[in-house]
Amino acid sequence: MAPALIDHVDVRVFDVPTLTMPETDGTAAWSSTTMVLVQLHAGGVVGLGYSYIDASAARVVIHLLAPCLEGGSAFAIPALHARMVQVVRNHGRAGIAACAIAACDVALWDLKARQLELPVSALLGAARDDVPVYASGGFTSTPLDALAREIEGYVAAGHRRVKIKIGRSLDVALERVLLARAAAGPAVELMVDANGAYTRKEAIELAARLEDLGVRYFEEPVSSDDLDGLRLVRDRAQLAVAAGEYGYDGLYFRRMLEAGAVDILQADATRCLGITGFLQADVLCDVFGLPLSAHCAPALHLHPARAARRLLHVEHFFDHVRVEALLFDGVPAVVDGCLHSEGRRPGLGLELRAHEAARFAA
Repeated sequence: MAPALIDHVDVRVFDVPTLTMPETDGTAAWSSTTMVLVQLHAGGVVGLGYSYIDASAARVVIHLLAPCLEGGSAFAIPALHARMVQVVRNHGRAGIAACAIAACDVALWDLKARQLELPVSALLGAARDDVPVYASGGFTSTPLDALAREIEGYVAAGHRRVKIKIGRSLDVALERVLLARAAAGPAVELMVDANGAYTRKEAIELAARLEDLGVRYFEEPVSSDDLDGLRLVRDRAQLAVAAGEYGYDGLYFRRMLEAGAVDILQADATRCLGITGFLQADVLCDVFGLPLSAHCAPALHLHPARAARRLLHVEHFFDHVRVEALLFDGVPAVVDGCLHSEGRRPGLGLELRAHEAARFAA
């Protein structure tokens, strides 16, 4: 029997304030996290997908993408995906449009899997059962005593890898790393993220000092737009240089890999045109022989991460972990440093918590 066709596209926006004070990293500050949620209805089955992006992406879905999807089949994801990419051509594909497409693409995969009564990972074909994660938080706005308690909490919860934000002065960054190392203990892998805050020379100097403290992962030491700068830091440093979270399509990832700019490529399915784009990034990593790391949105990334051949780990980002637990039932837990979900729920395994979600509706 042929699968039911998409008869309605529903879009909702949620805005969740930060837990206490505004949060900061090396280059930005924010006081809330916005999620644009897309739900595709087909014969009583509903597939969901989402992106962490400004509410204006919802208008892109309503006015440009929904007409591409309605009447279509989730069993024809490549055709619908190509149609969405084409329709935004004159509006700028990168940024808001790419994130809107990503939310729709994820919803298509969720819908198809639910129609087949399979988890998305089974539909894609799993390359692994365990999905390693790293705890990510430690914002530059977090006081040192609170930072220590936060890291100790990650370790107690079973995390084996912890990443903190740096990006202010070199001395402040090193002070935070020293405290993080003491709080995490020697058995935990320590990672840092500068969000592109440093100049090339600052990043090279800092990388050498971070190596002495046992740090082995340096994310965006310089701007991710500075491919030559990333390559320079990578060539001078022993620790791994990671970037790519702002990639919106495969061409971005290809340019980054061809430039030799990273040791670890990051990709975000809520930005890079969805699960379809994330798996394309995985293929590129396979071709270039480099590992892939999933940026944020851990509840969404669990399934494509299981299917990715080159996956190294998924970012268990503080804000997104909290938002997903507030808005959805079925979010995966961390067990022994890996994402773990109970049972074999169809699709992504997520169900919107309607009552809780209404509190944050924008």
